[in-house]
Amino acid sequence: MARNRWSHGYTVSLIWLSSFILFYSGFQMAIQNSSKRIQFMDSVSTNLNSERRSRLYDKMEHDLEEHGAVFLQGGETSQSLSLSDIFAVKDGIVKPVLKAANPPVRANVLYLNTNFSIPISQAGRQAVKGIFQPYFDRAIWFQNSSLYHFSMFHASHHIVAVPATEDEIEADATAVKAVTETLCPLKIVLHRVVLTSTGVLLGCWQVTSGTDPVYIRERLRNVLPNAPEKQLYDPAMLHTSFARLLGHPKLSVEELHKQPNQLQFFHELVIHLNNKIRGFEAEVSELWYVEEFDMLALALNGRIKPRKFHLGCSNN
Repeated sequence: MARNRWSHGYTVSLIWLSSFILFYSGFQMAIQNSSKRIQFMDSVSTNLNSERRSRLYDKMEHDLEEHGAVFLQGGETSQSLSLSDIFAVKDGIVKPVLKAANPPVRANVLYLNTNFSIPISQAGRQAVKGIFQPYFDRAIWFQNSSLYHFSMFHASHHIVAVPATEDEIEADATAVKAVTETLCPLKIVLHRVVLTSTGVLLGCWQVTSGTDPVYIRERLRNVLPNAPEKQLYDPAMLHTSFARLLGHPKLSVEELHKQPNQLQFFHELVIHLNNKIRGFEAEVSELWYVEEFDMLALALNGRIKPRKFHLGCSNN
C-alpha cells in the first residue's frame, strides 16, 4: 500500500515537473520572440529616422542654392538673430558680441566629449583654414571645441521665453536627469558638412547605435510640459556648428574669371572640406541641461550654467 502511494506521488511530481519545464520553456520562447520583435521594430525605426535625417540634410545642402549667400549681405542666424547683433569684425578679426538673455535660455544639448571634439576640431579647423581662409582671411568664427554640442530640446528659448523660478528650474533638471538614466550613449558618424545660406559650416551626423535623437526629444517633451510648443530644429536632426563665415570672399581678377558663379565657388569649397573630414566617428555619453545667460552663449563662449548628466542606458 505504501509502495503504491509512493509510486502515485512520484507520478504526480513527475507530471508537475514536466508541466513546469514545458511552461518555463514556452515562457522563455515567448520572451525571446517578444525581444526579437522589439529589436526588429527598433531596427525599422532606426532606419526610418536615418532616412529622415538624410532627406533633411539633402534639403539643408540646397539651402544655399535656394536662398543664396545671405551672410554676405549681413543676414540672420538660423534662430532669426541678426549677424551684426552677435558678431563684430574689427581689423579683420571676428569677435562675438555678447548680449544678456532675459530670461535665460534653457537648452538640453548632447555634449561631445573633448576626447572626440578636439581631434575633429583640429582636423576641421586645419581643413577650413586651408580651404576657406585664403579667401576669407580671418573673417571666420570657429566654434569652441570644448563646447561642441547637439541641440536637442529647449525648455525656453529667445523666440518663446518661458520664465521659471529656481525651484521650477531645479524640478526641470531633476526630470531631465531621470530621462538621461534611461538613454543609451550614441555612436555617431559625420555624414557630411554643409554650408548654409547664413554662413554656417554645419556638421550633419548619423546615428549608428544608441538612443535616436527623435526618441530623446520625445522623452524631453514629456517631462518638460511648459516648454515652447514650437522647437527650433527638426526632431530627427543631429548637427553641430564647426565654423561661421563672415564677410566677402577675397578673389583675384583671375579667380573671378574662373568662378563667375558665386554659389558654384562655395559648393566646390565645401566638397573639398567634406573630402577632408567626412566619416569622423564619435560617441556621445552626456546630456547637459544648460542655462544660457547670454544670447547663443554656447556658440559664442558666453555665460552658462550647465547641469551635466551621464546617459545611463538603464532598462525601463
